Amino acid sequence: MPVAPLAFTHDVTERFLRYVVIDTQSDPTSPTCPSTEKQKNLGRLLASELQAMGLKDAHLDDHGYVYATIPANTDKKVPVICFCSHMDTSPDCTGANVKPQIVKNYRGGDIVLPADSAQVIRAADHPALADQVGHDIITTDGTTLLGADNKAGLAEIMDAARFLIENPHIKHGTIKILFTPDEEIGRGVDKVDLKKLGADFAYTMDGETAGNIEDETFSADGATITIEGVSTHPGFAKGKMEHAMKIAAAIIDHLPRDTCSPETTEGKEGFLHPIGMSGQLEKATIGFIVRDFTDEGLKEKEALLEGIVKSVMKDYPHSTYRMEVRQQYRNMKQVIDRHPQTVDYAIEAIRRAGLNPVRSSIRGGTDGSRLSFMGLPCPNIFAGEHAFHSRLEWVSRQDMEKAAETIVHLAMIWEERA
Repeated sequence: MPVAPLAFTHDVTERFLRYVVIDTQSDPTSPTCPSTEKQKNLGRLLASELQAMGLKDAHLDDHGYVYATIPANTDKKVPVICFCSHMDTSPDCTGANVKPQIVKNYRGGDIVLPADSAQVIRAADHPALADQVGHDIITTDGTTLLGADNKAGLAEIMDAARFLIENPHIKHGTIKILFTPDEEIGRGVDKVDLKKLGADFAYTMDGETAGNIEDETFSADGATITIEGVSTHPGFAKGKMEHAMKIAAAIIDHLPRDTCSPETTEGKEGFLHPIGMSGQLEKATIGFIVRDFTDEGLKEKEALLEGIVKSVMKDYPHSTYRMEVRQQYRNMKQVIDRHPQTVDYAIEAIRRAGLNPVRSSIRGGTDGSRLSFMGLPCPNIFAGEHAFHSRLEWVSRQDMEKAAETIVHLAMIWEERA
């Protein structure tokens, strides 16, 4: 049966512009949750706006999570679905004093950012721009990131929530809203209360190109190599000193040059990636992230890393090393494949929103990766964000509107199929 078109109205762009000027950068060195108190500034605004829509249970908790419920308006027994986005922005690039600009009716070509002419969103480097002709493109002035990752998702969920509340003739089951802190530093669901949330299935709105639905992520580990060298007075060090920092540097130098790194891999290829080195003569530490789409691939790369370390250590017979591996998240596909309707319904919703659905994988992770393994299957739907974690970040108004429409259609489809 054909689905009657919905008369959508949108305020997603106005919301997005309101949210991106609030600095919510997370901090991986902080032990608190949220890692930065300023994330709560946005959380308070979102909770207030949800309450103003009539969602009486909307609130910000002590850990920086925003929860809210759109009550069901159908007599059917419908699974409870949740829409989730994160409030923090990446520590990789400053998110303070964001000054968004709108390039209306984009006509193609490069976009020079006004406050720093060296910052250019080049069409040759951003092939997705080819599909944006006629769209309104939102960027920064070139001095900060934009925060479309993931404030586009926030604005889309808020826009869809408003539309559903204002149009009670659109039937849906209970819908939960969850906004998280600290996703960018891998701690986005550390303190989430799934019992309070009460959802059966969830979707993160945190993907890139319009139309994409992602049901597969990297599996991820973190690895730490600790080197214990030999310290002596530098004036009497010949044949005795074994410098821990030099040993650490040699380990990094022995990593594969043409493969197994972020800058040499794509598609389903994983990598080893050093993310930090610290220390002094006697002791040094190297931090790595390890990524692959399979657990077996992770083990192979960790074995490769330890093999490199052992090989280097042969030249330093009086020094020792310790390698510690900790699990970060796993490929959500292992869980989502047991609940195929989560993706099937999203594909239909994207199609109803007027887009061509594309099923794809993420060379990264989302809150949904961990939520899936915590018992809440959670694929990732496009939010329209591009070039995230950089000053060249951009998003299209029209893509955000299509994401909001996808949310509405998805809520309807769960009710129809119940």
